[in-house]
Amino acid sequence: MTGETSQPPMAWRYCGNQIKLWRTQAGISRDELGKEAGYEYESVKSMEQGRRKPTLRLLEIADEMCSARGLLLAAQDYLKPEKFPLRTHGFMAAEAEAIVISSYQPLLIPGLLQTEETMRALFDTHWPPMNDETLEERVAGRLARQSLLSKQTRAFSFVIGEAALRNRLDNAEVHKRQLLHILAVGQQRNVTIQAMEAEGAHPGLNGSMVLLETGEHEHLAYVEGQEAGVLYADPETVSAVTQRHALIARRALGPKESAHFIRALAEEI
Repeated sequence: MTGETSQPPMAWRYCGNQIKLWRTQAGISRDELGKEAGYEYESVKSMEQGRRKPTLRLLEIADEMCSARGLLLAAQDYLKPEKFPLRTHGFMAAEAEAIVISSYQPLLIPGLLQTEETMRALFDTHWPPMNDETLEERVAGRLARQSLLSKQTRAFSFVIGEAALRNRLDNAEVHKRQLLHILAVGQQRNVTIQAMEAEGAHPGLNGSMVLLETGEHEHLAYVEGQEAGVLYADPETVSAVTQRHALIARRALGPKESAHFIRALAEEI
């Protein structure tokens, strides 16, 4: 479990229940299944109840003993960790289809602009800690999202806070590569990058935001916090977030000034 939900994932519970149903139908006891698979009774019980992720070993043995003909073993594909936290699924679906994405991040490099090294530095400090399998899935998911930037008919704009641009999440060389990567992406004609200097009061001090425009020209706003992410579609909220973003973008450095600013930071390292 990752700490993002109050109960085990539905896939664990469903898969465990299927093992129990097949085992019961075949007239096999938990003790018998556990002995054959090399698990204690309580371990099998925990997996059947979904409190522990059913292992590939248990699926293989249960499939064979219950003559499930691969139906139980097929569940392994659904037991892999989610590539994205559950709270972000709506946003990820909208982002994948959006024709315009406008992001403001005061403290973090936007995920679409992060290098793999930056991703790993962030995921390494996730709390509660992720297991290795979940971490690798999250890295793969974030890297896959970046293919959106290659879609030249879609427009992207990023306003990044100075704190995010200065914060070395890892060593100096890793941070320098991150800054140079931002500059490289910013050269694409469908990408605009602006830096927001850390000075003075402005609406962006209250946190990050992302604006999305779908292919049907529906406008959405996404706001994320420590434990929750909300995708807004109602016009009143989207309008308010859009106005805030416009004020922030006007206050930020222009694209050329921003490139000079980011390059200067990289050269300081």
